[in-house]
Amino acid sequence: MRRRGGWGLKALLEIDGVTKTYPGVVANNSVSFSVGENEVHALLGENGAGKSTLVKMIYGLVRPDSGVMRFQGGTYAPASPHEARRAGVAMVFQHFSLFEALNVAENVALGMEEPPPMRTLAARIAEVSEEYGLPLDPSRVVGDLSAGERQRVEIIRCLLQDPKLLIMDEPTSVLTPQEVDILFETLRKLREEGTSILYISHKLEEIRALCDEATVLRLGEVVGNVDPKTDSARQMAEMMVGASLMTPSRDSGSFGEAKLEVAGLSIASSSPFGTSLRDVSLTVRAGEILGVGGVAGNGQDELLAALSGEALSTPGTLKLSGQDVSALGPNARRALGLLAAPEERLGHAAAPDMSLVENALLTGGVRKKLIASGFLKWTEARRFADEVIGQFDVRTPGADHAARSLSGGNLQKFVVGREVLQAPEVLVVNQPTWGVDAAAAASIRQALLDLAAGGAALVVISQDLDELMEISDSFSVLSEGRLTQPRPAAGLTVDEIGLMMGGAHDMGVAHAAG
Repeated sequence: MRRRGGWGLKALLEIDGVTKTYPGVVANNSVSFSVGENEVHALLGENGAGKSTLVKMIYGLVRPDSGVMRFQGGTYAPASPHEARRAGVAMVFQHFSLFEALNVAENVALGMEEPPPMRTLAARIAEVSEEYGLPLDPSRVVGDLSAGERQRVEIIRCLLQDPKLLIMDEPTSVLTPQEVDILFETLRKLREEGTSILYISHKLEEIRALCDEATVLRLGEVVGNVDPKTDSARQMAEMMVGASLMTPSRDSGSFGEAKLEVAGLSIASSSPFGTSLRDVSLTVRAGEILGVGGVAGNGQDELLAALSGEALSTPGTLKLSGQDVSALGPNARRALGLLAAPEERLGHAAAPDMSLVENALLTGGVRKKLIASGFLKWTEARRFADEVIGQFDVRTPGADHAARSLSGGNLQKFVVGREVLQAPEVLVVNQPTWGVDAAAAASIRQALLDLAAGGAALVVISQDLDELMEISDSFSVLSEGRLTQPRPAAGLTVDEIGLMMGGAHDMGVAHAAG
């Protein structure tokens, strides 16, 4: 590993000895690095390494305790995102901040300091979006847009500010491979025109394809800089964790009896901007992992709700080990062994203001027998929470801390681990490693593989194609609420899957039929 010194580029942003502490944790400890002009600079690190805190300081959401930031040669200490934007810093967040009931132009206007008249703004949006290969119709309602199109709204809103530095946090987590290619072309064009980009992603091969330099954080400190063009993804991952990276493995074996059977499942979405399920059928056997790919917003949440029991279906559409469970709610299905881990961590998978002990009790009460005669067994609940924290390396000061105090990746490890350790007969999980670093992702995938090896049936819903190809036995695509007929995952190409994710239903069915 070698430090390249920004390839001799003049520094646009300089971070010098920045420190930020919170009660019980040092988020950033004397962090120093720089982003050069006309550079795409990656910021790498495990969950909890301090990346989020650092970019929040750069964007004015958090004030550092000590240290200095400089931007374009002058002292830089934004007290708010408003000041950061005025200085020339823009940010596209991992979680979109859009109003679904408003159209594209109205959403863009809300993010601008002094928006022009709506007609003028709409024309400007159309012009800029075409110029950068991200076409958008300013009059379309955001609730009707795909996840990739919603990200375009966020990016165009930033570009209209003419930023000198664009911060992007996990920008490809909801995109098809084809959409990723388009995004990268846009970012390269921006770099050529003078915009520097600070890029955060756990997808290390993307870092290698796009970025000029990478700064690696570990436990809040800079441990070095790497050259993504010459250093491998494994080298970068091992530098992030400070240890050798585990490669998930699984003994091949035959499958058992059908554990989960779904036939002709059609359910209307509970959200006005959701996607209703249409005639979904699938069978998952003991020891089998069915991977379900698809661009976000094509019915993934609705599928998980239907399988978990949050949304009930007509009799005969859903069977668990031969028993019709179509009319049973989540707790009854959990008692029979059908468990689920939804995508939305805070508010759905976990109650934000409850402790990890309380969150362990919420879904583990039935199978871990944490409730007896109406009384809560707190000692056993704490033991269960500590077991999840220990086995899944959840970085937290303790089980009494609130769920919202964890970084996104650490909360994800807790949510998945909580379900895995309840020994389900069937586990349905949506985005199991979303926002999780390479080492933690490998650990979670290994836990899922081990669960299947023990005889459980798994449905893994994910937008990460590499993940699905690594762990899936069978593969299907969910598009516009329809599920293609599952086919063996072995031999599928990324191009084929990308086309299927984009809505090429006939192709997926044709392959499956063959």
